[in-house]
Amino acid sequence: MAPKGSQRVVKKIVAENRKARFNYEIIDTYEAGLVLKGTEVKSLREGKANIAESYASDEDGEMWLINSYLPEYLQANRFNHEPRRRRKLLMSKREINRLRAAINREGMTLIPLKIYFNDQGRAKLELALGKGKKLHDKRETEKARDWNREKSRLLKDRS
Repeated sequence: MAPKGSQRVVKKIVAENRKARFNYEIIDTYEAGLVLKGTEVKSLREGKANIAESYASDEDGEMWLINSYLPEYLQANRFNHEPRRRRKLLMSKREINRLRAAINREGMTLIPLKIYFNDQGRAKLELALGKGKKLHDKRETEKARDWNREKSRLLKDRS
């Protein structure tokens, strides 16, 4: 049994957008709940979701996750969900207003980074506010990554 003060936060990551940090400069991150149907939750628990080409959008004062792919749950037959439907995001009004202002005024984008289950078993989405990188910025990122990889190889060979 763990001591009383040390509670461990367990996140089971279901889907991750790995290209997001390469294509966008991440300014800030937010956590949002997802409105899902029962078969979507079961499909998420199987871990076959894809959010690589998805984005979040503000429409009529609500946030929506668009173009995310949750495959159909095979055992649900006719009660299944549509794999690429729009899914509502659960966020506070204050956060939605702040994000809307950043998107409209500063030309930023809302990018989903990962979908995970929190310690209560609820599906959550980590959402990032970011600016698209230019081609030269992507090259700099790639150079830095290659140099760090080479540096770790050199240090490993030395010791």
